[in-house]
Amino acid sequence: MEITYLSDRIPTTEQVIELYTKSALPRPVGDSQRIQQMFENSNLVITAWDADTLVGVCRCITDWVWSCYLADLAVDPEYKKSGIGKKLIELTKEKVGEQCMILLLSVPTAMEYYPKIGFVKEDRGFTIYRSK
Repeated sequence: MEITYLSDRIPTTEQVIELYTKSALPRPVGDSQRIQQMFENSNLVITAWDADTLVGVCRCITDWVWSCYLADLAVDPEYKKSGIGKKLIELTKEKVGEQCMILLLSVPTAMEYYPKIGFVKEDRGFTIYRSK
């Protein structure tokens, strides 16, 4: 299995929905227009491919000089524990550079994962939840 990582190929909305559904990432997979807009409005997307199959994605919003919000990290369950998630984050760090911090909101099932790959848990964040 040879995985190719790309930052210049945005997957189709259908590919994203399939990956998010497989990986059980809680995103609006029933609303393809919203998924499409999520990607159109992101300014850093790094993908992992096994030939033509999307097996991982890291979607971010960044200003490139201070902060990078890692909005989505998804890996196909068949490819978990193969280092794809870690590699996607490493490539994100390379793209945004040393002066830019990476921050995220974790899904409950990934709370143990992020500290293992270098993230520090923060207790000083705040959220205004969406109504839809």
